[in-house]
Amino acid sequence: MDFYFKIINVLSTVLLLSFSSLIEAQQPYIRKSTDCAVSDNSTTNLGYIYNGITPTCQAYLTFRSQPPLYNSISTISDLLSVDASQLAQLNSVSEDETFVQDKIVLVPVNCSRSTSGQYYQASISYVIRPNDGFFDIATKTLKGLSTCQAIQAQNSVSSNDLDVGMRIGVPLRCGCPTQNQSDAGFKYLLTYLVTVGETVDRISNTIGVETSRILEANGLLPEETIYFYTTLLIPLQNPPTSSQVTEPNTSPPPPPPSSPPTPPGEGSSKAWIYVVAGVVGGLVLLLIVGAIVFCVFFRVSKKQFDPVIVSDSYEAREKSTDKKQDVEYSDFFDSVSSIAESLKVYKFEELQSATQNFSPSCWIKGSVYRGTFNGDLAAIKKINGDVSKEISILNKINHFNLIRLSGVCFNNGDWYLVYEYAVNGPLTEWIINNNNQKLLTWTQRIQIALDVATGLNYLHSYAFPPYVHKDIKSDTILLDGDYRAKIFNFDLARSADGEGGQFVLTRHIVGTKGHMAPEYLENGMISTKLDVYSFGILMLEMLTGKEVASLYELETDLSDVLEPILNEENGKENLSNFIDTSLQRNYPADIAIFMVRLIINCIKTDPSGRPNMNEIVQSLLRISKTSFAWERSISISE
Repeated sequence: MDFYFKIINVLSTVLLLSFSSLIEAQQPYIRKSTDCAVSDNSTTNLGYIYNGITPTCQAYLTFRSQPPLYNSISTISDLLSVDASQLAQLNSVSEDETFVQDKIVLVPVNCSRSTSGQYYQASISYVIRPNDGFFDIATKTLKGLSTCQAIQAQNSVSSNDLDVGMRIGVPLRCGCPTQNQSDAGFKYLLTYLVTVGETVDRISNTIGVETSRILEANGLLPEETIYFYTTLLIPLQNPPTSSQVTEPNTSPPPPPPSSPPTPPGEGSSKAWIYVVAGVVGGLVLLLIVGAIVFCVFFRVSKKQFDPVIVSDSYEAREKSTDKKQDVEYSDFFDSVSSIAESLKVYKFEELQSATQNFSPSCWIKGSVYRGTFNGDLAAIKKINGDVSKEISILNKINHFNLIRLSGVCFNNGDWYLVYEYAVNGPLTEWIINNNNQKLLTWTQRIQIALDVATGLNYLHSYAFPPYVHKDIKSDTILLDGDYRAKIFNFDLARSADGEGGQFVLTRHIVGTKGHMAPEYLENGMISTKLDVYSFGILMLEMLTGKEVASLYELETDLSDVLEPILNEENGKENLSNFIDTSLQRNYPADIAIFMVRLIINCIKTDPSGRPNMNEIVQSLLRISKTSFAWERSISISE
């Protein structure tokens, strides 16, 4: 008898766990658009909960075009920080395409676990426009792809303190498939924007996904109403196509048919029906999992007697150099497919054509070449070694101020990474190795510093896991056509998710002398404050136009070099002898002294005394605002 009781207890536990997993497969649906004035930081408002099988994944959104601001491939890609060519390809249009009002545009995003570990999100960087507030951004610009509560939670500034031109972080709603969805063959989740008059059935018929799957994914009951300016998660087996979405129906929804009131107890009866259905579904799921486990075990046992097949592309090349090119690409794609689903895989012949067979005229620096694909420029970096770490990092992050990786290639043992092209090259050519041939104004330098700080703040606070770049210097900062900064070279980057999220230790000290923090050099301590120190050195070089090595010749402690500038009596005179001569005194002295104070704080010996990147961003936002006002006053006076 005891044996049977044990069997019953085990089955009860299994059923409970199975039913719980079905509940965890659901995401909460936002049933109304909530004003920021309402203090409601529920899971519903802050984002889709982290319940998937991976911390990051390829996901998709729908965006509704809004002439004249966001109605083209270029403007939408800028707003949502996505590659224009990928956006055009996904929607089967050219890159110069424009859209009519409320046209549904599919958007690919990298969906990642938030820093808090509770939600999924795809973060973008948004520049405040006149009359913008968090509610306006969430409901008018993004039509519900974010919420004012989620935006407020990600920024230290309130909605009432937003200034035009200020850059803030905005989390977009996205999700990754749960174990149940993955077992059912669903690989992607589409965040679908609901418009006026739409129902779950209508969306189901349009996209071609069973209504029951959509209801389950969003924790909805069949009779529940959905609202415009809200989002639904649509599970997909394949990436969405433009043919799956149609123009939104702007006609008002028909009035609901009159029906008799629900008898008392009927709702609870329906609830029990769902419970029973969940239990039965759990049993079915258990049987399926058991069958899969049996098949996998049997298959593995059988393979123990088979010859060993080398899957690593390098070893395979050494043992069989005469393999066909298509086999080589198959091996390559298998090795990176799990982390590079959103990347284009190039054939080597395409890279040869793009670079004129890697002609010296296309050479940029080191192993980096300039390439042209369909009229668009790209930077191609050749690497001999393991690139999975860099691809994995770049595939998880998505920010305007971080260089974008758009494609990869493998040929003859070498990897080739294809990045977006920054036409103005590395920052070092503009502030150190320029011989005064290339000039950056004061406001351009401040904007570049703000861009770098914003990118680092994203890495430290919004990427999951948080990352430390470890090599911030003028060589790893690229400038685009508008002199906006892009952080490059993630070779040394690593997770900062150590004990308590504070720091990790290493014995492998790698970096650039003069830019490395003392705690890293002495003890191998890695934390986000390592980047803060390097950023302080970068600002120092931007202010002086000199390499940090030449400044160390003056004093062993850089703070001793900077302290005289803070002297109230002759600080401005000391500053004029210290600041970059190419500025020709065209700078606001009071603001420059404030910059010196910020630099001193960043390069403090004790890492706990340094500000974090969010505090630095807020300081630079104030400096930027004041600097642009100074520049306008100079222009008017002239």
